[in-house]
Amino acid sequence: MDATVATLAERARAGELGRLGIMGGTFDPVHGGHLVCAEQAREALKLDAVVFIPTGRPAFKLDRPVTDGEERLEMLRAAMAGNDGFVVSALEVERPGVTYAVDTLRELRAALPEGTELVFITGADAALTLPRWHKSEDLSDLAAFGVATRPGYELDAAALADLSARGFDVRPFAVTGLDISSSDVRRRVSEGRTIRYLVPEPVRAMIEEKHLYREESDHGRLA
Repeated sequence: MDATVATLAERARAGELGRLGIMGGTFDPVHGGHLVCAEQAREALKLDAVVFIPTGRPAFKLDRPVTDGEERLEMLRAAMAGNDGFVVSALEVERPGVTYAVDTLRELRAALPEGTELVFITGADAALTLPRWHKSEDLSDLAAFGVATRPGYELDAAALADLSARGFDVRPFAVTGLDISSSDVRRRVSEGRTIRYLVPEPVRAMIEEKHLYREESDHGRLA
């Protein structure tokens, strides 16, 4: 069992963890939008903690290279330093093969004591595709879904009704809209442009130190 998951299980058995948020993603790299979403989910959905679980080999990104899992884990740990409500797990990075959310939820459900509530945090656009996720028929029995909404990315009454009819427990919450994406951060680095304030400063420093997301030519130091 992953060490972080084991610690979460201990906290749950001690009565300190009744509702756990799960933040999945490639996090290549983690940025301010990820962190704001997780923090506001923690408040809105009354989560006792949020565990960030970076993907190992994501099923939807098999057509492009992904930064080494250990480096993505290191960036996540640096990003959340000082926030006792956030933890990071290597569960998917250490799992061989293609990564699917249903497998992770099954592992967490098996590890945590009965009664611990799991809330998988996702965006409104991704929530609309839930019925097409791998083994989606099992997802509704494993977790509720905290759905981040913002202007232009919302779930209307019809979409909510459809997901509910399919058995999904969907819990929308409003999140501050930050137009930041990992792909834009990577592109900026490759072009030698600033990423200051788009990512936490320890992450920016790590990207620079390790020369991540650079093209072969040196575009200079990050501002």
